[in-house]
Amino acid sequence: MVNLLISSWVVLMGTGGRVMAVLAWLLIPLFAAIGAAIWGSWASRDRTTGDVAELAGYARFREVMEKSHSGSGTA
Repeated sequence: MVNLLISSWVVLMGTGGRVMAVLAWLLIPLFAAIGAAIWGSWASRDRTTGDVAELAGYARFREVMEKSHSGSGTA
């Protein structure tokens, strides 16, 4: 898709389009690196506070489920 867009720029702009095509091919890795940096910072964020609350909620859920099943008499 990007290759098609760059080829279209070259056809529409003549020799000036070649400069644009070169710039586009140089900008593609730059945008990829910026996107990778953003994703990397998001993926390595500190998630311990959410995990603690989630585990506490799961423990409460298990307690309630054990209480509700212990009085029923059936498994």
